[in-house]
Amino acid sequence: MLELRTVNVDRYITPLREGGSLPGIIEADDGFKYVLKFRGAGQGTKALIADLIGAELARKAGFLVPELVFAELAEGFGRIEPDEEIQDLFKFSTGLNLGVHYLSGSITFDAVVNKIDPEMAAKIVWLDAFLMNIDRTARNTNMLFWNKELWLIDHGAALYFHHNPESWEDQALKPFVQIKDHVLLDQASDILAVHDFMMDKIQPSFIAELVDNIPEDWLSNDVEISKKLYLDFLGIRRSHADTFLKEAENARKALV
Repeated sequence: MLELRTVNVDRYITPLREGGSLPGIIEADDGFKYVLKFRGAGQGTKALIADLIGAELARKAGFLVPELVFAELAEGFGRIEPDEEIQDLFKFSTGLNLGVHYLSGSITFDAVVNKIDPEMAAKIVWLDAFLMNIDRTARNTNMLFWNKELWLIDHGAALYFHHNPESWEDQALKPFVQIKDHVLLDQASDILAVHDFMMDKIQPSFIAELVDNIPEDWLSNDVEISKKLYLDFLGIRRSHADTFLKEAENARKALV
């Protein structure tokens, strides 16, 4: 059964300025360090929801993903922070945020230097086509090597349908044309060959369990966004997987 732990933010350490939403490294009351994704950042809680869904689907499919936790930020935290931008983030992020276990000493994946198993690459391409993840490109791979193993991080740019929820059903049925820019496309083996494996891993029952873990507090600011919306979107996308599957395989063939 999927159940994320909840921790309290004890100490803010440093910002990660390479991220557009200005995540930061924090220490929690469990003694571990996390990359904190702020609910008060530009894309708000929608980015946290996409990160939660993407990360846990990736974990279910067998990929290495840092542990996620719900991270409670107390009111008034960081009042002595000298950076006004960061202080504003604290102010607008009071409450439940998302923490990602910090992989200290990790190295960013570089497609020019790093090669991975072609079947693994195909599975990652499949997953990102399913999630409509626009942020796994050569410019920003969102993959790390830690302890000589590949880890997937940061799925906050996935599921972008929720920024225009009125057309969610049309978007669920669309192929994902941006897959042509995927950083692993030229390393991937036949994507059709991994389809049955991925479908078996990502079952409707797990999708339902995962969506149920979305905090109600993350949905309260937008009347058009609900757990049912995510459940329906992912269900339709899975049922019509042949659409994004063919697009991804055709894009791969155009490269290799």
